[in-house]
Amino acid sequence: MCNKWCIGFGVANIKKEEIENKDVIEVGSYNVNGSLREHVLKLHPRKYMGVDIKEGKFVDVVCNAYNLLEKFGEKSFDFVLSTEMMEHVEDWRKVISNFKDVCRPNGIMMITTRSKGFGKHDYPGDYWRYEIDDMKKIFADCTIEALEKDKRSPGVFIKVRKPLNFVKKDLSEIQLYKII
Repeated sequence: MCNKWCIGFGVANIKKEEIENKDVIEVGSYNVNGSLREHVLKLHPRKYMGVDIKEGKFVDVVCNAYNLLEKFGEKSFDFVLSTEMMEHVEDWRKVISNFKDVCRPNGIMMITTRSKGFGKHDYPGDYWRYEIDDMKKIFADCTIEALEKDKRSPGVFIKVRKPLNFVKKDLSEIQLYKII
């Protein structure tokens, strides 16, 4: 799901050459209040796979984000998209690791999520808040192409490129703001 501000970030930062004839996965694709799917489809991907934990609008495959690697395999997508989902996963390190694993070298990962000050919104849970500095640390093993705060509501948007000579960073020392 995605609000109009994260849609704006996606439209401004997703380039045709990153999508055309490429394999795209959207994790957390169930459309509650907006989606980038229609925009991405206009850019003619070879494959677009919407994944979520339950069936619904824009969900092609029901799969938990913890199981992406097992379900789809390593280096299986050129573009990994996740909007407004990361605050809802209890084990964020596992999910980020899966994003990095299913993304092909030179592929793109784009994530939008909420920051401190955004109200609690359970479903299926609400665990974390991410800041600009957190994203810099989490994606220190990638090239950051765009990183900005949501100017209208506490949140952060990031677009990174996985390098060809990728070496995954250990995320165990990174601590996020936890919702209680």
